[in-house]
Amino acid sequence: MQLTPQPGTAAPATRRALWWRDAVIYQVYVRSFADSNGDGEGDLEGIRQRLPKLAALGVDAIWLTPFYVSPLADGGYDVADYRDVDPRFGTLADFDALLASAHELGLRLIIDIVPNHTSSAHRWFREAVAAEPGSAERERYVFRDGRGPGGDEPPNNWNSIFGGAAWTRLKRPDGTPEQWYLHLFDAEQPDLNWSNPEVWAEFDDVLRFWLDRGVDGFRIDVAHGMVKDPALPDILPGQQAGMLDGHTQLPYFDQEGVHEIYRHWRRITDEYPGDRAMVAEAWVEDASRVARYLRADELHQAFNFEYLTAPWEAAGLRRVVDASLAANSAVGAPTTWVLSNHDVTRHVTRFGGGETGTRRARAATLLMLALPGSVYLYQGEELGLPEVTDLPEETLQDPTWERSGRTDRGRDGCRVPLPWEGDEPPFGFGPAGSRPWLPVPAEWQKLSRALQETDPESTLSLYTAALRLRRELAALGDGALAWEEAPENVLLFRREPGFRCAVNLGEAPVRLPLEGTVLLASGPVTRHDGEASLTLPPDTAVWLAD
Repeated sequence: MQLTPQPGTAAPATRRALWWRDAVIYQVYVRSFADSNGDGEGDLEGIRQRLPKLAALGVDAIWLTPFYVSPLADGGYDVADYRDVDPRFGTLADFDALLASAHELGLRLIIDIVPNHTSSAHRWFREAVAAEPGSAERERYVFRDGRGPGGDEPPNNWNSIFGGAAWTRLKRPDGTPEQWYLHLFDAEQPDLNWSNPEVWAEFDDVLRFWLDRGVDGFRIDVAHGMVKDPALPDILPGQQAGMLDGHTQLPYFDQEGVHEIYRHWRRITDEYPGDRAMVAEAWVEDASRVARYLRADELHQAFNFEYLTAPWEAAGLRRVVDASLAANSAVGAPTTWVLSNHDVTRHVTRFGGGETGTRRARAATLLMLALPGSVYLYQGEELGLPEVTDLPEETLQDPTWERSGRTDRGRDGCRVPLPWEGDEPPFGFGPAGSRPWLPVPAEWQKLSRALQETDPESTLSLYTAALRLRRELAALGDGALAWEEAPENVLLFRREPGFRCAVNLGEAPVRLPLEGTVLLASGPVTRHDGEASLTLPPDTAVWLAD
């Protein structure tokens, strides 16, 4: 049973100036959100047309994944031109119209910036390939001579995050082997050299280009990268970073020099009115390392990947919450919470899939939205979408698939286009009869937004109700929490004024001595003894007001 939200204490009509401290930010994976012209790929105009749905959901801001000119070797994170829109996604005029429409609806808009690497199709890299070793053109990237006889071995033993070596050797037109260049990701994503002032100046200009257009901030891709140990030392045997690895200490991640870059960028964003914000994608060791990116003169937010990767287990989740809040509080920064994004398996599937995964995902949502700070939602999680694990091999496009020797299917399963309405694929993602870039499962018809809008028990209805309460209740958003004593496998905390959240992460129902009005529950709860206690089923969360 999903209960109708009860009115809470209304928040002030004018929300705090530092909007990013408690914002709910919705990630739009541009290629898979909405296709306005039937070419099979999502686009900016499709997003603009669907903005009223996001406003009705109750989010505060939108984050767009890259829409820049790109060969799409890595879903747009291989940028060939940072100041223009790829024709597949629209035009600069379309972007300006989208931004204007978002602002009219009271939605802020942040965009991705990709500073660790460019596309190999970028003008700079084409110039570097055409130039000679030691040239100014090559100094924009990380070029090195090889090791061993004839320089036939890579400069060091680093591996790509996507599999295989992190170095590719150039060849002259006549086939003569040449220098090697570094790419921590795909070979079509050469790493920039951030010890070069020209690279700094270029990104200063890129940031200003979009800030001048009115964007509200940036999500910084691979924010813990960019700066490498200048000695480029070998890593230890077996020491290899995975896509989600923040624990392996490596000479190309989380180097001290990245903080100088962000202090510089903070000075730029602070020149602009409207509280522009920057959020870091930083897979680093722990909450205390993440907090170093959030010092008062650096970035505003960082994704909480420790929370995202935490198991469905009460004690472990509480440890992550406590460590995150303590580390961020020490630098005066808010904590962000996230369950899914375009790089990880959707959390319905991570939590077990099927009915179990859906039940846990709904409970996890209420837990996350009740925690202090800001929240990121990934498109489709409000519909309860699972990971698509059976995409035909011929449709897979993530570079991990090929670079792993076709042993790792990569991230395409969380990037399948959204089901909006209708009885046949692609369910309103594009015009009838259009063929999306990844196939939409036929069984997603029952998860379409149109169907869920009419069902008060749906996951969409749960998200909508929770986000409305989060805006209305003075206790939610930024602030503090106080844990209360609870049975094993139960998390129970209080937020003032007058709010409690209880979550049963165990396998058996739990009876809790909780009074107050049930505002919202992720599943059925039972009241006892004149509402002096309630029974919380397994994998269920409840919000209560005194």
